[in-house]
Amino acid sequence: MITLSIVVTGVLLLCLSVFAIDRIISWKTQDSIYHNVGDVPPYNIGLVLGTSKYIGRTLNTYYSHRIEAAIKLYQQGKIRTFLLSGDNAHRSYNEPWTMKRDLLKAGVEDKNINLDYAGFRTLDSIIRARDIFQADHFLIITQDFHCERALYIAQYHHIDASCLAVPGPVETSGFHVRLREVFARTKAFLDLYILKSQPKFLGPINPIFGHEDKLEAEKLSASEQKNLSHIEPSQSLK
Repeated sequence: MITLSIVVTGVLLLCLSVFAIDRIISWKTQDSIYHNVGDVPPYNIGLVLGTSKYIGRTLNTYYSHRIEAAIKLYQQGKIRTFLLSGDNAHRSYNEPWTMKRDLLKAGVEDKNINLDYAGFRTLDSIIRARDIFQADHFLIITQDFHCERALYIAQYHHIDASCLAVPGPVETSGFHVRLREVFARTKAFLDLYILKSQPKFLGPINPIFGHEDKLEAEKLSASEQKNLSHIEPSQSLK
């Protein structure tokens, strides 16, 4: 009887911990999330987090909404260059190159596209953006629930990032996605505070901007940010 009581207490504490982690991550990141392209101020770098373009033979709308938002941001002059980060598991599955191909079709210049083939998971993509591509101020582009986890990782590593939350697929069960995200956040929390996880690969530094380009980009960004300083992420509406 005592053993059963201990087990039940342990399970309850575990559930409470998982719930608390989920709520903390949401609460800590809300002020850094935009929900409308029109509210986003100019950024030099847009980090698009990868996912598969197709699920079987069906277009994955998680993917298409991210790409559509990226194109709109570029067309409106709100993103200067992209970092496309995703999995490159094998020759027939290459998330960064698939995203690049669709951006090129939409008129994004090749010189404004950078690829990170080692973005195997969100933690890898965020840390590598800073440590490999020397991006210390950027806009993440992904779904709302993913924004929160990505931003929490960025905040832990003192990376200055915001996120544009794009729509998810309406046909997908919200409960299933939400439940999976709860466990993904618990794993992220363990990675940060217990396991001290690092990206699977780092490698040589490959800055998105050279020294002169970086100075020019910072100058332009400072001027544009000043003009739009009255807009705050928290003012955006879903």
